[in-house]
Amino acid sequence: MSELLEKLKNIRTFIFDIDGVLTSGNVLVTEEGHMLRTVNIKDGYALQHAVKQGYKIAIISGGNSEGMLHRFRGLGITEIYLGQKNKVHAFEKVLSDFRVSESEVAYMGDDMPDYPILRRAGLPCCPADAPDDIREICTWIAPVAGGLGCARALLEQAMKLQGTWWNADTHNW
Repeated sequence: MSELLEKLKNIRTFIFDIDGVLTSGNVLVTEEGHMLRTVNIKDGYALQHAVKQGYKIAIISGGNSEGMLHRFRGLGITEIYLGQKNKVHAFEKVLSDFRVSESEVAYMGDDMPDYPILRRAGLPCCPADAPDDIREICTWIAPVAGGLGCARALLEQAMKLQGTWWNADTHNW
């Protein structure tokens, strides 16, 4: 088994950035200054399914949106860190709260604010459309761009390898 598949087979903690990973990174700005984002429903399904199967899921983002907070809480994710100017501090808190080491974590980010965490995570991951500097340090690169199901692709592959994708919860939301 390749080193990548071996890592995927053992990862039980996943941390995701929002903008550019769970969204396309495009933002609609209203006349009132509100920023609106879209999320991929397939990512949402995989995230809630992973939570139900006992995986540890966290969100770390530089953005600060009540809508995103509501969305991810609704999927059962409790560790959500928004408005993070330096994401490393939130990453270290997640490691402490989840009682996991860096080597046990898959982190998916898409741009330079994610770089320090990607260098530390056991399985650094990014969407297909991440810049070269990010793709060069990632072990797992999604087959799709951010906002188009890249979190789903990672979670589904890992969960299938671990035998947790298909079960009594698979057909429930």
